[in-house]
Amino acid sequence: MKKLCGTNYPVSICFIVVNEFCERFSYYGMKAVLTLYFLTYLHWDKDQSTAVYHAFSSLCYFTPILGALIADSWLGKFKTIVYLSVVYVIGHVVKSVGAIPTVGNSNVHISLSMVGLILIAFGTGGIKPCVAAFGGDQFDEEHASERRKFFSIFYMSINAGSLLSTVITPILRGDVQCFGGDCYALAFGVPAALMIVALVVFIGGSGLYKRTPPQGNILLEVCNCIGFAIKNRWKRSKYDSKRKHWLDWAEEKYSKRLIQEIKMVLKVLVLYIPLPMFWALFDQQGSRWTLQATRMNMAFGDSFVIKPDQMQMLNALLILLFIPVFDLLIYPLVGFCRINVTPLRKMAMGMIFASLAFVAATLVEVNVVRSVVGPVPVGRCLLQVFNVAEGDVMLKIPGSDAFPDPIRYLQDPHTYETLPASGEQLKLEVTFNGKQSECNFTSDQQEAYSLMVYSDSTGVHCQHVSDHITKNEDGNPLLRFLNTRPHAINLTVGGVAFLLPAAVSMTPNKTVDRGQYPNVRGCSAPDRCSSLDLGLLDFGASYTVVLTEDSGLTVAHKMEDVKANDVHIAWQVPQYVLLTIGEVMFSITGLEFSYSQAPANMKSVLQAGWLLTVAFGNVIVLIVAEGAGLEQWKEFLLFAGLLLAVFIIFSVMAYFYTYVDPDQLDKKHREEDEDDDMKKKANDVQLNKTGKSTRL
Repeated sequence: MKKLCGTNYPVSICFIVVNEFCERFSYYGMKAVLTLYFLTYLHWDKDQSTAVYHAFSSLCYFTPILGALIADSWLGKFKTIVYLSVVYVIGHVVKSVGAIPTVGNSNVHISLSMVGLILIAFGTGGIKPCVAAFGGDQFDEEHASERRKFFSIFYMSINAGSLLSTVITPILRGDVQCFGGDCYALAFGVPAALMIVALVVFIGGSGLYKRTPPQGNILLEVCNCIGFAIKNRWKRSKYDSKRKHWLDWAEEKYSKRLIQEIKMVLKVLVLYIPLPMFWALFDQQGSRWTLQATRMNMAFGDSFVIKPDQMQMLNALLILLFIPVFDLLIYPLVGFCRINVTPLRKMAMGMIFASLAFVAATLVEVNVVRSVVGPVPVGRCLLQVFNVAEGDVMLKIPGSDAFPDPIRYLQDPHTYETLPASGEQLKLEVTFNGKQSECNFTSDQQEAYSLMVYSDSTGVHCQHVSDHITKNEDGNPLLRFLNTRPHAINLTVGGVAFLLPAAVSMTPNKTVDRGQYPNVRGCSAPDRCSSLDLGLLDFGASYTVVLTEDSGLTVAHKMEDVKANDVHIAWQVPQYVLLTIGEVMFSITGLEFSYSQAPANMKSVLQAGWLLTVAFGNVIVLIVAEGAGLEQWKEFLLFAGLLLAVFIIFSVMAYFYTYVDPDQLDKKHREEDEDDDMKKKANDVQLNKTGKSTRL
């Protein structure tokens, strides 16, 4: 086998690492924009988007068991990777087509998206247990240290692909406009192209790979052995002597080597039982943490704005920084202090850091929700008043003490007042210039309204509209206009057109890009235009701009219906730092631990078992998101507490675990097999001699 530049690294691992980089770019690039795709393109709510996101993630990690079975018992790792990569590419193409608005209606988009995601899940999940194990197979037994370093390089390639993709695909989504909106078709199409590159690169190195032939249907043999042991023990335990281990009841039919290997696998799988809780926290970066980012201030000064789905790149960036720091500095320093840090102890410490990350996320969430209008209580509605009557107005509602002070002309309401809502008409007594009149409107419970009070020659009048008080899903501001001029006005804000009817009328809310708008041109006729200064339209806010007349010109008065996001997105950095430290100590160590503790013919199966812990972790999030119904900060705190409890359980289990060396076990069994062969030959020779003497 060819070596790389005089080292003990095979040349073939270059193709494997590049393939993994491109495949991870493809996967994480698509996944980075997936939650916002569900929210803004398919128009699902946050809980449904989170549930489907984690259902997809879960399926991606359930399918590795299928890939491991195919690789170990039928096709081998190389062919399995190639064939399932083709399925992977088809899934990406279908997903991209489903994101084109002109292809069918919303039902077609949902169907294509779901089919594409299922194919992607089978593709990425099927090759996942094979690629890492296939890379490990390229090394000879005497190069174990190089193999350990390969896993770090392999993991760095994963995060390099993740880093670039989580920066690039959100830009393709938001900054490139196609079909009149965010370009999800391009954001999904580029990952599809990278997956094609990954497949071509992997096939390009086919002549250099060291291929281990499939060992037969090992999983079926393992299941049969376990079943036989249980059945035999049940039948014979009453009258037969006890065995040291319950699997020893299978010795009558199966080899001691297989039984010993199954014992090794089961010992590791038992350790895996608490691990899904770590992944339940870790995978929320792409769902709950991204949704948290949409409710934060994403501007770094006047020139740089980060997108909410780009914050995930921080994890990949920190991984690339922390891997060499931990490998070259922290672990050697701890070893120098004569502290025995075993792989399982590293994993336990990783759980602690992940739990602390969610404590940090809880603190951030508590501050984020302060700028959010709370949910309207049952049996109540919310009301704010815009006074455009050119004088103070007194508002009185029978049975309520809301609006005790006079409402000044063009006063910014600042807050909503809570009123009873029974579905019947709500009577309002309005006093203007000493004259009293009555306004009536029907209010529905758990709704928000704006009341516009205006006057004309006949007196004072009221008009109400429904309000949108939830923050925009992508974090951008919402804007609407209240026109008080006697003629219609056309204006455009950052490429978004508004048509304002004449007289007192309110436009619907529309999403505009965050930014400064000092010179918005509004025209009532081609030769009658005014320049409007809207100022800063900030992240998360909802604005109502009242247009009035002053000396023949249109003047804008900006009101803030929903407060802008006042917590900066940089406050998410500590939780990403803590979670990434946890990932370095937990995930990389777990990947190597799974490989090192696996018998030679069960490595892909045990790798798949490791990945199944990720699947069950996503199932946990799915259940909590759909069933718990907690406020977000309480949900974060719940996950932190659960992982802390799991840390205690895992630490106890790790204390009683005994490490094994599969290579030494293989060597021991080979020696035993050779001894058995020699004994068999000796017995054959003795039988031959006995036969001859008898005939004589």
